[in-house]
Amino acid sequence: MAELKAEKNWFGRPVFHVKDVDASMHFYMDRLGFTSEWRYAEDDKAHVAQVEGLGCTIILADTWPDKVGKGLIFVSLNAENVKAQIAGLDALRAELESKGVAVKDGSWGYRLLVVDDLDGNQLFFNYPSETA
Repeated sequence: MAELKAEKNWFGRPVFHVKDVDASMHFYMDRLGFTSEWRYAEDDKAHVAQVEGLGCTIILADTWPDKVGKGLIFVSLNAENVKAQIAGLDALRAELESKGVAVKDGSWGYRLLVVDDLDGNQLFFNYPSETA
C-alpha cells in the first residue's frame, strides 16, 4: 500500500450528473469559460464529457438520472495574499455576471461565491479569512 500512497500520477475529478450533457457543456464553455478535451456520444448525443476551467476538471454525465443536480465542487483561488484573493473573486463575480451567470452569496462558516449549473450542481468559491 505504501507504493500507492507515494504514486504521484493519480488524477481525480468529480462527476456532475446532468440531464443533458451537450447543454451542460455549452453552459460551462460559453458562460464559465471552460474548455472540453473529450466527449463520449452515441447517435450524436453526448452521454459523458470532460470540461476544464477555473482550476477544475469536471466530468459531466447523464448516466444516473437519480443523481442529477446533487454535485458540489469547492474551488479556492491561490493568490499571493488575502487582498489578491478577494480581488480575484470579485473580478470573477463581475465577469460571470456580465455573461448572464447567476451568482449567489453563500456561507460555509465563511463567505462564498456560489454558481449553480443548469441542473443545480454547485461550484463554491471561498473568500479567505472572511467569516459569514
